[in-house]
Amino acid sequence: MSQENPTPNQGPNPNPNPNPNPKPHPHPHPNPGPNPIPPPHPNSGPDPDPTSGLDQPLCPPGDDEDQPFDTLKPNPHAKVVTNYQGMLRTAVLVSTFGGLLFGFDTGVINGALPYMREPGELSPHLLSQAMEGVIASSLLVGAAFGALYGGRLADRLGRRRTILILAIIFTVAALGCATAPNVPVIVVFRVLLGLGVGGASVTVPAYLAEISPASRRGRLVTRNELMIVTGQFLAFLSNAVLGNVFASHPGIWRWMLAMAVIPAIALWIGMNFMPESPRWFALRRRYEEGLSVLLEIRSKDEAYTEIEEIRQSVEAERTAPKSSWRELLTTPWLRRILFIGILVAIVNQINGVNSIMYYGTQIISASGLALDASLVANVGNGLMSLTAMIFGIWLLGYVGRRRMVIVGLMGTTSAHIAIGTVSNVMTDGPAKAYVVLSLTMAFLAFMQGAVGPATWVLLSEVFPNRVRGLGMGAAIFIMWMTNFIITLIFPWAVSSDGIGISRTFFVFAGLGLIAIAACIKWLPETKGKTLEQIEWTFADGRIPR
Repeated sequence: MSQENPTPNQGPNPNPNPNPNPKPHPHPHPNPGPNPIPPPHPNSGPDPDPTSGLDQPLCPPGDDEDQPFDTLKPNPHAKVVTNYQGMLRTAVLVSTFGGLLFGFDTGVINGALPYMREPGELSPHLLSQAMEGVIASSLLVGAAFGALYGGRLADRLGRRRTILILAIIFTVAALGCATAPNVPVIVVFRVLLGLGVGGASVTVPAYLAEISPASRRGRLVTRNELMIVTGQFLAFLSNAVLGNVFASHPGIWRWMLAMAVIPAIALWIGMNFMPESPRWFALRRRYEEGLSVLLEIRSKDEAYTEIEEIRQSVEAERTAPKSSWRELLTTPWLRRILFIGILVAIVNQINGVNSIMYYGTQIISASGLALDASLVANVGNGLMSLTAMIFGIWLLGYVGRRRMVIVGLMGTTSAHIAIGTVSNVMTDGPAKAYVVLSLTMAFLAFMQGAVGPATWVLLSEVFPNRVRGLGMGAAIFIMWMTNFIITLIFPWAVSSDGIGISRTFFVFAGLGLIAIAACIKWLPETKGKTLEQIEWTFADGRIPR
C-alpha cells in the first residue's frame, strides 16, 4: 500500500540506529523500497515537552502515549459515515469554494474596471491608467501577505478553522469593495480581499493534500485550480450579463463586485460541517481525533493503516528541532527545495497569465471591439481556461508534472510571440480583435491545461510536512509579488505612453524562454512518488526525476 501521509522533515542528521553495530545512514530511508514507513523513534532519552510551541496539549488528557497502537479508538463522539467516498468528495467540493472565491475576486476586476474608471464613479475625473493599475494590483499586495502568514495561521489554528476565517474575510471585503465611495477606500478593501485570496491559495491546497489518498492526491489537489478558473469564468460571465443588460445603470460595477458574497457565505456554511485535517490532529498528537476523521473519508482498514503510518512519522520527528526560517535557509537540501518552490511560483506568473485574466476585456477592446462586445468576447477566455483546466487535471494522471510545465511553457511562449506579431502588423478593428482573442485563448489552453495544474500540484508536494507552512507561504508570497508587479505596470506598458502591446508580449516571450531553460535544469518530477520518497531524495542531495 502506498503511503499517503505527508512526512514531516526529519532533518539531515536524524538520531542513529539504536543498534550500535550497523553504520548509520545520514538520511532516514536511503532506499525506501516499495512501501516506505518511517520507524518509530527509539526511546533514547527523555521526551521533550509535548506542549512546547503549541497552543494546546499534544495528547488528550489521560492518554497513555506508550499504549499499544492497536488499542487506539476513535473519538466516541465522532460521526459515523458509511459513504466515506461521498464524504471525501463533499469535503473537496466545499473547501474548493475558497479557490472559486480566489478566481472570482481576481477575475471580476476584468469587467468592472472599465466602468469604475468613468468620471463620477470613484472620482470626479476619469481614472488614469496608473490608478487603474493600483486598484487592480492592490488585491495582490494583500494576497502576498495572506499567503506568507496564512500557512502559519493554518498550522496553529487548523486548516478548517482557517478556511472559516477566510470566508468571513471574503464576505466583509467584497461588501466593502462594492460600497466603496472613492479610490482609497476600495484600495483598502481590495487589500483585505487579497488577504483572503492569499490565505486560500495556501490553506486550501494544503487541506486537500492532507485529506487525499496518495493515489488520487494530484487530481484532488488540482480541483482547487479548477475552481479558481471556474470562479474566473463565472466572473467574466456575470460581468458580460450585467454589462450588457444594465450597462446604463449607474454603478453597475458595484453589483459585479458584490456577487462574490454568495460563494463566500456558501463556503462559511459548508466548512462548518467539514472535518479537520487528520494530519493536523496528528501533529498535535491527538490521534483519536485524527482516526475519527480518517474513518469519515477512508475505509476502516485504510483509516487504521494510515493513522499508524502518520503516528510513526510524528513520533519519529519528536526530537527534531521546531521548524524555522533559519532551518529552511541554512539546511542545504531544504534550501534547495525552497529555491525550487520559488522557481515554480515565478514560472506560474512570469508568462503574464494574469495580465490576460485581469485586463482581457481592455486588450480586446483596444484591438477594435466595443466595450459591451469585448465583455462577451472575454467570456471565451474564461471558457477556454475552464475547459483546458479540466483537460489538465485529466492529463495529470498520465503525464509527469515536469513535462507538463515545460511543454506548456513552450506553448505559452509561442502564443506571446504570435500576439506580439499580430499587434504589430494588423490595423485595429474587429478582425484584429478576434485574431488577438483566438491567440489569447490558445495561450490559456497551454497555461491552464498544463502549466497551471502542474505548478500547483508541485507546490503542494515538494515541501516536507514539518516546513510545508513556511515553504508554501514563502513560495506563494513570491508568486503574488510577481503577479503584483506585472499587474501594476501592465496598463502603462500597453498604453501609448509605454512600450505598446506588441513589445509587451515580446517581453513576456523572452521571460518564457528563460523559464523554460530554468525548468529543464532544476524542476523535479514528483508523479508516482510518495511524499516520503520525494523528501528522502532531496535529503540525499538529489532532485527527484
